[in-house]
Amino acid sequence: MDIQRINPREWNCNATLFGNLVFCSGMVADDKALDMKGQTAQVLKKIDTVLAQAGTNKSHLLSATVYMADASLKDEMNEAWLAWVDRSNLPTRTAVGAALTPGTMVEITVIAAK
Repeated sequence: MDIQRINPREWNCNATLFGNLVFCSGMVADDKALDMKGQTAQVLKKIDTVLAQAGTNKSHLLSATVYMADASLKDEMNEAWLAWVDRSNLPTRTAVGAALTPGTMVEITVIAAK
């Protein structure tokens, strides 16, 4: 089975495709001035782009892991998440507090089917 990599860079790629699975790297917002909800929305838009490049979309999400610099802001993250996610095809999801790079409030990684 072939392995395909989307947007390979020096240290990683945006996604790896293997069989009918798409493994996305952790995505962060480009605009660190945004609040938790804004950064989450920006990250989710980036995920949409990568999933499209892989030939799939958010309705095929299998799982998501959300890392938050401040877990007390989970409700704000959830507002953006619930506005974005396909509620008819909810993935499993884990949301945890984590030490992230300065200015980064949220990092999200997903696995999707094609």
